[in-house]
Amino acid sequence: MDLLTFFTSSPSALDKDTARAFAAAWGVEHVEKGRRITTQGEPDPMEHIILDGRATSQISDPEGRAVCVGFHAGPCVVTPNVARSRNGTSLVSIDVIADALVAQMDSRALTELMLASEPIREWANGILQQELARKADREWCLAALGGADRLAWFRKDFPRHEGLFGHYLIASFLGITPVTLSRLRGAERVTAID
Repeated sequence: MDLLTFFTSSPSALDKDTARAFAAAWGVEHVEKGRRITTQGEPDPMEHIILDGRATSQISDPEGRAVCVGFHAGPCVVTPNVARSRNGTSLVSIDVIADALVAQMDSRALTELMLASEPIREWANGILQQELARKADREWCLAALGGADRLAWFRKDFPRHEGLFGHYLIASFLGITPVTLSRLRGAERVTAID
């Protein structure tokens, strides 16, 4: 998908003229599978949109164990910079897991455009509100639900993702082990056969 189409067809769609000017402010590049868009603990002043392809956001502990905290299947906006960085430093690593077309803009440039244009400000604030709601939903899921209910929540909120992302990533995102996820999926198959 191209940026103009993305900006004019999103839930907070921009009018064509605003969308055209906004799209021109972004840089677009092809990013190959296996590359990292940003690295945890390093400077990251950018905003990212995955126009096509897939990426994940992960947090690693000092021993290198990673936890998946976000899925990005194009077309989508990656978690806004303000919600994934502190003092200009990334809190997450964003890894491309399928060749992707990625649009990028410096977050300060986006802020300037938001100040200058009410439609762009509303669009960006809408994206941030959606992301904060998504994060709150996941926190609630992890705190309140058991394994089977977490999987049901995931399937409801991310209906295509089970076929797009590795099950080890989904298990990590849901706070369960890959073995537990496999058992839950296996139990469903047995129940479906009976």
